[in-house]
Amino acid sequence: METLPRRLILTLPARGSAVRTARENTEQALVQWGISLRHPTIGPALLILAELVTNSVRHAAALSPTITVILAAGSDTFAFAVHDRDPYQPALYGALTNGSNSGLGTVAELTTSLGGTAVVRGDADGCGKSIWITLPL
Repeated sequence: METLPRRLILTLPARGSAVRTARENTEQALVQWGISLRHPTIGPALLILAELVTNSVRHAAALSPTITVILAAGSDTFAFAVHDRDPYQPALYGALTNGSNSGLGTVAELTTSLGGTAVVRGDADGCGKSIWITLPL
């Protein structure tokens, strides 16, 4: 992430409107960065982002009044993370291997099908987490 030259950080209230705001701001950033919204990775990436923000709103709002979305891109990579202050760390790939129809199963399946990676990282203080997605462009 540190090596990607283009970055944007959004802090959003943990409400349903955060999903639309995150998507719209991500689309604007991608256009400004010269990444076509018609690139085959971008549609699925926006779906993944929306699912992660939705999960934070649904499951973490009580402990996390705000959600942070971090976007970064380089010439051949688009990466993003959704951070909240709920310490629960879901097993992304467990959702995929267990045949789950959950949103996290969709996140894992889409990320894998695009040749990307998904990682859950806990905060140093143990009171929050980020889910990081890295996708090739």
